[in-house]
Amino acid sequence: MSRYLIDTDWAVDVLSGQEAAAKALLKLAPSGLAMSLISYGELYEGAHFSREPQGAVQVLRTFLEGKQLLPLTIAVMERFALVRGSLPKKRRQQIGDMDLLIAATALHHDPNFLPATSSIFSISPVSRFTNLPNSRAAGLGGTRNEIGARRRH
Repeated sequence: MSRYLIDTDWAVDVLSGQEAAAKALLKLAPSGLAMSLISYGELYEGAHFSREPQGAVQVLRTFLEGKQLLPLTIAVMERFALVRGSLPKKRRQQIGDMDLLIAATALHHDPNFLPATSSIFSISPVSRFTNLPNSRAAGLGGTRNEIGARRRH
């Protein structure tokens, strides 16, 4: 099993040529990298609707080589329901279901999780991820804001 689950934004950073993100993931790769099937869907959407879809999809497939794709299972969906249902209504509206599904995947599979931003992970019961590195802490800049314009939740 892979030791690290990477958030969609890490992949976007690498695929958009951010050297610091690529170096960080290369350093962790020997321990194993995984990605939620949700992240794959977000990345495929971006590649498919890019200016050069065929090339972008091929670059995505190359990037995914050697990375484990973690599926949505009944157990992951049950974890998602418990996490989402435990949030106050206002907080639930602030956090997209895609991000919660990625968090539920991380909670179920229990790898170290590399979120792009700690905002979603400051909530219980996913708060145990708040002290893990994120792209801003790793010196990659505010990727969530930069990428928000490039991908939709």
